[in-house]
Amino acid sequence: MRRPTARLRTATAATVIALAAALLAPLGQAGAAEPPNSDYCLGRCGDILPPGENGNATLVEILGNKAFGTHPAHSDDQLGKYDALVAGQSTLTDDKLTSFFNDASFGVPGGQVASTSSPRPDVTITRDKATGVPHIKGTTRYGTEYGAGYAAGQDRLWLMDLFRHIGRGELTSFAGGALANQGLEQEFWPQAPYTEADLQSQVDRIRTTNGPRGEQAMADAQAYVDGINAYAKQSKDGRYFPGEYVLTGKIDAITNVGEIQPFKVTDLIALASVVGGLFGGGGGGEVQAALSLQAAQAKYGVAEGTKVWESFRERNDPEAALTIHDGTSFPYATKPANARGTALPDPGTVVPEQLVYDRTGSAVTKAKADVRVPERLKPLKGIFNNGALPGFDIGKPRGMSNALLVSGSRTASGNPVAVFGPQTGYFAPQLLMLQEIQGPGISARGASFAGVGMYVQLGRGQDYAWSATSAGQDITDTYTVELCQDAAHYLYRGVCTPMEKLEKTNAWKPTTADNTAAGSYRMQVWRTNYGIVSARATVGGKQVAYTSLRSTYRHEADSIIGFQMFNDPTYVKDAATFQQAAQHVDYAFNWFYADSRTAAYYNSGKNPVRNPDVDPSLPIAADRAYEWQGFDPAYNTADYTPPAQHPQSVGQDYYISWNNKQAKDYTSAGFGNGSVHRGNLLDDRVKALVAQGGVTRAALTRAMAQAAVTDLRGEDVLPELLKVIRSAPVTDPQLAMAVGQLESWKADGAQRRETVQGSRTYTHPDAVRLMDAWWPLLIEAEFRPGLGDGLYSALTSNLSTDEAPSAGHGPTGAHAGSAFQYGWWSYADKDLRTVLGEPVAGPLGRAYCGGGQLSACRDVLLSTLGQAAAKTPAQVYPGDAGCAAGNQWCADSVVQRPLGGISQNSINWQNRPTYQQVVEFASHR
Repeated sequence: MRRPTARLRTATAATVIALAAALLAPLGQAGAAEPPNSDYCLGRCGDILPPGENGNATLVEILGNKAFGTHPAHSDDQLGKYDALVAGQSTLTDDKLTSFFNDASFGVPGGQVASTSSPRPDVTITRDKATGVPHIKGTTRYGTEYGAGYAAGQDRLWLMDLFRHIGRGELTSFAGGALANQGLEQEFWPQAPYTEADLQSQVDRIRTTNGPRGEQAMADAQAYVDGINAYAKQSKDGRYFPGEYVLTGKIDAITNVGEIQPFKVTDLIALASVVGGLFGGGGGGEVQAALSLQAAQAKYGVAEGTKVWESFRERNDPEAALTIHDGTSFPYATKPANARGTALPDPGTVVPEQLVYDRTGSAVTKAKADVRVPERLKPLKGIFNNGALPGFDIGKPRGMSNALLVSGSRTASGNPVAVFGPQTGYFAPQLLMLQEIQGPGISARGASFAGVGMYVQLGRGQDYAWSATSAGQDITDTYTVELCQDAAHYLYRGVCTPMEKLEKTNAWKPTTADNTAAGSYRMQVWRTNYGIVSARATVGGKQVAYTSLRSTYRHEADSIIGFQMFNDPTYVKDAATFQQAAQHVDYAFNWFYADSRTAAYYNSGKNPVRNPDVDPSLPIAADRAYEWQGFDPAYNTADYTPPAQHPQSVGQDYYISWNNKQAKDYTSAGFGNGSVHRGNLLDDRVKALVAQGGVTRAALTRAMAQAAVTDLRGEDVLPELLKVIRSAPVTDPQLAMAVGQLESWKADGAQRRETVQGSRTYTHPDAVRLMDAWWPLLIEAEFRPGLGDGLYSALTSNLSTDEAPSAGHGPTGAHAGSAFQYGWWSYADKDLRTVLGEPVAGPLGRAYCGGGQLSACRDVLLSTLGQAAAKTPAQVYPGDAGCAAGNQWCADSVVQRPLGGISQNSINWQNRPTYQQVVEFASHR
């Protein structure tokens, strides 16, 4: 039985030692080596998942971390390797990859076995010395899945408990009323406000509508839950359970009175709804899009305004970086020639739907001195700093996942090479966990989301590997339902129909964990046959509600069938069978595959078949003629586009993805997929490698790592900015110096990298500061005068202007790692090239910088550059709880956001997946 060891200094307080004696449990015993299953990678598969595999910590370990900075074993041992690639990529060779990635071979060599345990006779969990990753081997299917659940409990029990409560909209009642906790449940519960009957219905439908695989999936889920519960009970009885249960008042540290509520299969559905909402959705936002369209029409008139709006919408920009770049067209969600059923709101009438009601008490963070501490823990008050858990923050949905694959005809070995992984955010512990599962019908190693890890979701099989990036194609529509009788009734197919009111009431008590006073509030949503009400308005003077209908609503867990297939070596045997398995994943993902012979790609998603006259980018009238074809609201089913219409490819010379456009005519769901996109940072580098030929794992990893520290604005927009500025001599000495700094930075790669590893000073700090200060100023000065205040504000609501690494105001927040996904770089690039008289495919509706005049545009750029140069470092980087004002490196740095009691050191900024594989298979079955 494995639990993390405490490594406290000798000087630890006597009270902590006393608690340690009560809470420590025996370690698992070292055992013999686990024989590997068929492994065709031959040591050429690696992976990494910072900060570490172990995500559980006892109370003693949490207190030790707060008092002395110590860490439980294997909770931080992958962080340094991950961070070191920033400096190490410049001299990277295939032989050096093991310095930055784990060995992802199957099994554990004899000398590397740290411990073995058998929670049941039919399963063994072997953990390796290097990382503590569980290698689960079962002789029966039930035992295998039971072992997977047991290992998940060992590594992520607290995190799984958190996320089932987030999915159920009950986080504050469980973990306290911190503002971040309230924000999480308010963000996710309205997307999937399920009753217990709704959750059970999903379980039943998976079991009954998917044949033997559905039955097996739910049997696997039950075995997995049984394993979690077995570990939870044993850890509770043995007093080595996660210490957060004490800090949130669930269990008494002295008497052990309290309970860890048993998990249920329906909890897995709630967990899946959170994962799907974060990473597998697409579309929505049609009401805000309508408001910006109306602002454009008000500014320019209907015809010209629509043209201008479409140019900013960039539905099918001809200059966009594509994953499938051979010209193959996959039309989907395109703009109809003559749209019908569009329902734009009357100007000024849109009101967002109220979510929170009946707030009582205080949810405002209190001063630390005012935190209430349970009497029995008051001797430890100074050690855990008046509360160890600050409130949990997983940020906004993110899509930093990327993929780089090169086919064998362009590699040194003749085998495909892949460097790929998902961006699930930086957390302590990670949302993902590593595992190897070997059992009847399962043979895989890789990463799984904690709590739904019956199967490896991203990883490798015996002779193939796979990964995904968020695709974001439009699987969510906004319907405009006409109200009747009152605000709680609407017309459904001509009949006045009551909305269903769904409520969730949360109340919390003050604990050592949340630093808040007692309080409560109620969340309320209205559900219709067309989805959840998101706003109210009038259309043509009639009262309406706008609803959000997502194709994966009520189907969050259906994708379990596809993941089951990915893990089954008797099913996935080549690229074609992998693509067939991916067709069973309903989420909007880009799937990438590599074996020793083929690199391949498939875009998954439950893409509804729409009336061809409907414009899915705008709100749609809730009329039967404009519903999804075959729509049945009882279970939210419809007709879906057949697999052949999804972007897919086998054997293309190379593939890249960084949440960019998938293929020609595959319409992007949101704004900003144009001529400059984060995907260009990968595409330009991999294209150059492929042209040279002889691509190696190290070379492809280096391309990813270089892109990961490159400022997109500096590489792809700064050249045009400097062209405009250099169209005449720069005579002002201060501006000339600033221009020179930017030119030197651009010539050196426009990167944000340290002078030497550990210096915490960038090679071009002044140029980086200039760009960070200049960009928001120049965008506003370039576009706002021409667009006008109303249209500019409306368009920035569709797409934020900037997402620099240090931008705490950006979509993903400060210290999040992810950067340059959202911004006006494409708009600026097209506009500046237009002003310069250069060719632009898919230009903006008109020129904006300086009214389209080169000299006036130059004046705008120099004026804003002067303003930027005058800003002090402290003004550009104002500081926060972890960084002093003006500390540029720290402002950019990546912080593992704590989801439990253990905190981690910050690391270099790098725009990189959080779990990543480097693979090259030598042979095939």
